[in-house]
Amino acid sequence: MLVLPDREAADEAARALEGRFGLDEEPRIVRDALAGEDDAEDAQWLVVLTDAEERLDAAALDSFAGEWDGWREEP
Repeated sequence: MLVLPDREAADEAARALEGRFGLDEEPRIVRDALAGEDDAEDAQWLVVLTDAEERLDAAALDSFAGEWDGWREEP
């Protein structure tokens, strides 16, 4: 799962993921409101990846997420 700062970054990253990593399934984009925040602007966007065969390299995903000022988290 990649955590990104806004919807635009999440959309761009999801498109780029498919080309760069050759994913079997399209990543899902999910809005994640920050705890205790009522403002719709205060949200992170998650790009959820399916990697049942564990073939994606964690370090490569960390670097990839950093291109959009994001990071990788384990689900």
